[in-house]
Amino acid sequence: MRLIPYLNFDGTCEEAFKFYEKVFDGQLEVLMTHENSPMKDQVPPEWGPRIMHAFLTIGDAQLMGSDAPPGQFTKAQGTFVSVNLEDVARGERIFQQLSSGGTTIMPFEKTFWAERFGMAIDRFGTPWMVNAGQMT
Repeated sequence: MRLIPYLNFDGTCEEAFKFYEKVFDGQLEVLMTHENSPMKDQVPPEWGPRIMHAFLTIGDAQLMGSDAPPGQFTKAQGTFVSVNLEDVARGERIFQQLSSGGTTIMPFEKTFWAERFGMAIDRFGTPWMVNAGQMT
């Protein structure tokens, strides 16, 4: 079994996933709009450019997402996407990029459980926790 985070956006899924592809050095496998799907005739025309399904591969992990139907988006609450790395420098770079233009909840700093840990909500509204350099 694999658990894969599935993120929702309010019309910014394409921009967010292209950003995540760069941040995480990933590979965007799928970025399907409603107008380019087999269901294009079953949705209102204004849904056409919205992302029906996005799939990003990051090493051996995956991230999925889509744009919510117009008027049905709700902000993420009570959850974070957790990123765990051994490489502190890479963790710092990822945290800086994710928090840029967003909101830092906890700065990326040393904790009792890791060399560095930080929490932020990115400019797309996705909450992230970045944990780097596990302490033994």
